[in-house]
Amino acid sequence: MQAELEDRFQEFVRARWSHLVRTAYLLTGDAHHAEDLTQTALAKAYRSWRRVSGSDNPEAYVRRMLVTCNSDRFRKRRVKESLTDEPPERAGRDEAVARVDERGVLMAALAQLPPRQRAVVVMRYWEDLSEAEAAEVLGCSQGTVKSQASKGLAKLRTYPGLAQVMDRAPQGGTR
Repeated sequence: MQAELEDRFQEFVRARWSHLVRTAYLLTGDAHHAEDLTQTALAKAYRSWRRVSGSDNPEAYVRRMLVTCNSDRFRKRRVKESLTDEPPERAGRDEAVARVDERGVLMAALAQLPPRQRAVVVMRYWEDLSEAEAAEVLGCSQGTVKSQASKGLAKLRTYPGLAQVMDRAPQGGTR
């Protein structure tokens, strides 16, 4: 039976790894922290895989673990994120570089949000979860999700350069 559980866990990791890392990246703003956060959450999920896999939605369970592990990261030691206003100079500017610059503006804007607002914005608008689903993942009320999303979006609207990025973004929900 243990081998079957381990096989199911490995299948889950193979199928959801990249999605979980992308979510973790949006929560942390750093690729290395995102992979570490994902590994930490998956290690915790592995230890209790019988309970996780028996839940209605194992991915939501692990996503909740991501959010909790990220919050723990700030509780245990304050992580100082130092971002610059300008990216390093580049020799030329093509479409790929423009997309990277736009992503940089978005990530810098997200990094300015407090961890709770950032988590709510990521769950609601990147993960496209409903208020109820986001509240469940974040372990808070729907009212908290609404208020934190409102405050987070208001703060994002004031971030310099983000409005221009959003004006150039394709419409229709493309990420």
